[in-house]
Amino acid sequence: MSSRVSRRNFLKSSVATGLALTSPLAMPGISRAASRPEITHGLQSGDVDAQSGMIWARTDRPAKMLVEVDTTGSFETPRRLAPIDALPESDFAAKRLLENLPSDQEIFYRVAFADLNDVNAISEPMTGRFRTAPSSRRDVRFAWSGDTAGQGWGIDTDRGGMKTYATMAKHQPDFFIHSGDTIYADGPMKESVELKDGTIWKNILTEEKSKVAETLDEYRGQWKYNLLDENLRAFNAEVPTFFQWDDHEVVNNWSSAKDLVSDDRYSEKNIHLLAARAGRAFHELTPIRYTPSEPGRVYRKISYGPLLDVFFLDLRSYRGPNGASMEETLTPDARILGAEQLAWLKRELLNSDATWKVIACDMPIGLIVWDNWKEQAGAEAIANGDHGAPKGRELEFADLLRFIKTADIDNIVWLTADVHYTAAHYYNPDKAQFQDFKPFWEFVSGPIHAGTFGPNDLDRTFGPEVKYVKAPTAEQGANLPPSMGLQFFGLVDIDGQSEQLTVRLMDRDDQELHKVTLDPVRRG
Repeated sequence: MSSRVSRRNFLKSSVATGLALTSPLAMPGISRAASRPEITHGLQSGDVDAQSGMIWARTDRPAKMLVEVDTTGSFETPRRLAPIDALPESDFAAKRLLENLPSDQEIFYRVAFADLNDVNAISEPMTGRFRTAPSSRRDVRFAWSGDTAGQGWGIDTDRGGMKTYATMAKHQPDFFIHSGDTIYADGPMKESVELKDGTIWKNILTEEKSKVAETLDEYRGQWKYNLLDENLRAFNAEVPTFFQWDDHEVVNNWSSAKDLVSDDRYSEKNIHLLAARAGRAFHELTPIRYTPSEPGRVYRKISYGPLLDVFFLDLRSYRGPNGASMEETLTPDARILGAEQLAWLKRELLNSDATWKVIACDMPIGLIVWDNWKEQAGAEAIANGDHGAPKGRELEFADLLRFIKTADIDNIVWLTADVHYTAAHYYNPDKAQFQDFKPFWEFVSGPIHAGTFGPNDLDRTFGPEVKYVKAPTAEQGANLPPSMGLQFFGLVDIDGQSEQLTVRLMDRDDQELHKVTLDPVRRG
């Protein structure tokens, strides 16, 4: 643990001051001119495995991204990479894959930008770090949550900003899974909100956050707004984030059939165009890996050593239209995963040799999420509100759960967010209408910095049992601000010796709310 403490102290100083250590990036070639590039929104890393990891940064002008990599924070023997361009076409953001890294190793990376109009004008360097996945068994810890800057609750610096990120950072996770609703492109903010206790919530406000996002620059602005928070930038410098998305990255409850005709906030009514712009901003401004076979793809697998594979799902991009979801056969309209993603998931689960298979799903399986909350109608998630045999979108999940049982795949755990409260669900075939599956756990955690709601009703088709829940009381009401403290994240620890997996549900004040320890099923 002492190495982690010293690493954190190093990063705090380097991120805060743009520390220029002795290296090619800090040699006399750096211009001392008043005007030189700046790193505008800190550094990010993501999608780290045993030999590689993505890094990201953004500057304020056309520039070359200069990167050095070392296994020590002193950068005594850095490896300097070929520069890459940051241009207006990507909003001056640049990201790259660091390859050929040693496994289970602290990796330090240093970034600076050289002005393309003045090669001697180089920004102050900034430093980040991540740890590569192990090739042998060791303890692994990671966190997950979702829902950032939603329901009008933005960055209030007088209240400490997005404090849950600082709380998570104290646990020094190997990585963080952001389970979706990473931004709220459809959630304009006001400068101030009067709270029930008479105090005023004061948002930092930018032009892009004052209206719904429609243009590409407005979608980019949603991401840049979140990165104004000091807690988030400090977290990003220390902890890789593995991103997935849900609906608010585009617009609430979107599918390809979303109709915005009656929504006066939008002058652009074409959901396909909005989703395309949102997707481009998502990939430009996060350190998610690029998939050549399907540019823009979000679903993927990340192997984090022999004890863990993480499977990231995308329940948004391939779904049919939101509706009653009562189809009795698996038509295209009934799908939410899509045939190709479902086949990929089956294949990857079957081929996984990791002890634990964590499925990061952007929506819960058995909680009812209405497309039309006012009228309690239409399925937005998987459950359709009917407690009988699987229908509609439930058909794909019944097929998947049956496959897992037939293929005899063990040690699967589901993690999700979306509903803005925290819970532990045990799916029990003995309590289900559809019973052809192995029992499994699903853990829910969020919001990380947004309004708190819930709890949602259960759909009994797959037999979910609520083992723990924390959500607003009836007296507290809905859309509670982050200052109420009902902001949640989860921690997962895998013991390198026993291989036990422990899930802890946590709140913003770092209180442990619920804990479950699972023993792995061992073969042979």
